[in-house]
Amino acid sequence: MSQGASEVPLSALRLKYCERKDAFLEDNIKVKNPFCVFRDWLELALKTPEILEPNAAALATVNPEGRPSNRYVLVKEATAEGFTFFTNYGSRKAEDIKSNPNVAISFYWLPLRRSVRIEGVAEKITAEDSLKYFHQRPRASQIGAAASPQSQRIPSRSYLDEVEATIKAKLGADGEVPLPNWGGYLVRPDLIEFWQGQTDRLHDRIRFRRGAGVESEVDSKLVHKGEDGWVYERLAP
Repeated sequence: MSQGASEVPLSALRLKYCERKDAFLEDNIKVKNPFCVFRDWLELALKTPEILEPNAAALATVNPEGRPSNRYVLVKEATAEGFTFFTNYGSRKAEDIKSNPNVAISFYWLPLRRSVRIEGVAEKITAEDSLKYFHQRPRASQIGAAASPQSQRIPSRSYLDEVEATIKAKLGADGEVPLPNWGGYLVRPDLIEFWQGQTDRLHDRIRFRRGAGVESEVDSKLVHKGEDGWVYERLAP
């Protein structure tokens, strides 16, 4: 593909990241628990006007044939248990999770030059919790979820409009929207990595892990003991 005179080659793109004085150091982590670090980073992202959807994250799944897929979701809750998002239970991501619950989530907050990468196991939340959140959504979003057979082939855009119109007519102006095949997943993490970009490309990467046997790896040189069963380590960029 030829490049026009006004086009900038991708190889020439260079974004300035953080300076060395702003490096992300282990000493900056007051509580050696990744949920505490995530909460602090998220709070800053929420206060950064340039970040319009700080809860947007890329969710990666793998199907039974080992083929990966990736898409953005909105994380609606982040607690000490894990990270919750909602979707249609007939979607591709849901089908992937049914066969392989191991997933990965990545947040990227460009204005802060920060990213958080999470690996863990996804499980459905209770139907009661899904229903509670479903009815907290705007009514138009509830109807949209009921109208869309997510990830399935449809004949046209007008098909969705027709299904939506049928649902609206059936429910009337005030009828409660029944919960469709839709709900939440909780991702329980066993790995959370925090990345902060450096202009010299010697980026900061601090990874937390937990699980069977990880604490036996602690040597206080490469692997350090954290809190609540977590260990942490610095990775080369």
